[in-house]
Amino acid sequence: MEKNQKDLNLIEKRGEQYIIDESQEISIGEVENWTEKLLSAFPALKHKNYQLYFFGQLISLIGMWLQRVAQGWLIFQLTNSAFWVGTVTGLSTLPILIFGLFGGVIVDRFPKKRILYFTQSSSMILAFLLGIFTIAGNANVINISILAFMLGIVDAIDKPARQSFAVEMVGKEDLDSAIALNSGIFNAARVLGPASAGILIAFFGTGLAFILNAISFIPVIIALYYIRIKETLPKSNPHPLLAIKEGLIYSYLHKPIRNLLIFSGFVSIFGWSHITIMPVIAKNSFQADAQGLGYLYAFSGLGAFIGAIFISAYSKKINYIKFIIVGNILFSIPIIIFSFTNNLIVAFPFLFLSGLGLIMQFSVINSAIQHMVDDKIRGRVMSIYVLMAIGTSPIGSFQIGLIADNFGTFIAISAGAIIMLISGFLLFMNMVNVNTKYELTPSR
Repeated sequence: MEKNQKDLNLIEKRGEQYIIDESQEISIGEVENWTEKLLSAFPALKHKNYQLYFFGQLISLIGMWLQRVAQGWLIFQLTNSAFWVGTVTGLSTLPILIFGLFGGVIVDRFPKKRILYFTQSSSMILAFLLGIFTIAGNANVINISILAFMLGIVDAIDKPARQSFAVEMVGKEDLDSAIALNSGIFNAARVLGPASAGILIAFFGTGLAFILNAISFIPVIIALYYIRIKETLPKSNPHPLLAIKEGLIYSYLHKPIRNLLIFSGFVSIFGWSHITIMPVIAKNSFQADAQGLGYLYAFSGLGAFIGAIFISAYSKKINYIKFIIVGNILFSIPIIIFSFTNNLIVAFPFLFLSGLGLIMQFSVINSAIQHMVDDKIRGRVMSIYVLMAIGTSPIGSFQIGLIADNFGTFIAISAGAIIMLISGFLLFMNMVNVNTKYELTPSR
């Protein structure tokens, strides 16, 4: 009897041990399986350098959106004018239009990691100064405008450097994924930042948002320190004006790149510009406070985030032109419907779809250009892309603020969306016979 009991106990212990061992094997296998699935969906994350950059940028961009929302809200409180909201936003991007091409020359000439150290540190100092002015009660349209313009000068160098840095970290094979994930973290921050900004502004005022943005640059500076890459610098450096001329000629003669750059300008002026007057829309159309404004930004950002994740997951199968045209339609139709609405809840799904459509266009345009451009001229071509995609936004900010003040936000938003539809159709007609995935030599 005792022997049988001992045997039963032994069998029971072996069974328990078997279950424990098997559970560990299943658990480890599941973790490895999920890791493999994640890396296959987002291949850029296979690269350690990009992992560091990804998480550093996510925190920094949340801070950037905190500042963007807080700045727009502060300007509207000080002036009660859509024109001034658009003008100050435009001043932050005007230097890209003026100095952006020189930024591309700098990016092609110096190590990009060192450039990013400088630009991220400078942006941190400017955000801190804006926070101090605001908390001290000394913020006004003049000093906010000056700091916005100075930040734009930094961005004229920072943005082409960041665009060109992606290929240094992941190579061309996983470049589509990296660009889509960059858009993904930008728009994840666009979900988290504005929603947080609305609460922060309501309880603590705009000054704290600026200080938190300054602090948020620390993680990306730390990430840059640990990133290890080998950069090949050019053996000869032509005169800056000659270098700019080379970039312009290259972009003009390469027909697919030329078409995509022109379309980027249309998207910047008539697509993204509605974001500029969102504080006006929140207050006048929806009678919403800062928290409501945060929700409007967040739903637009959520749609863009989902779009970026989708593009990254299907980065190996992207048909550039189809994605751009579908994105154009997904943006334009919902944003026209959004302009009719006066109910905050009803507006959310249309902003979601418009955000998804915008990011589908922008991510894919960026990917197509980066695949086609030669490495030796990448910084200059990407500076032209940044000039068209961001540097032209002061024109968009100015025109939508002016139209909204004189004719209302409905006319301002819907007219831009109609122009977007027309420009998308023209792009399709010009590019339908061009294989933008594999066309790597300039068209003459």
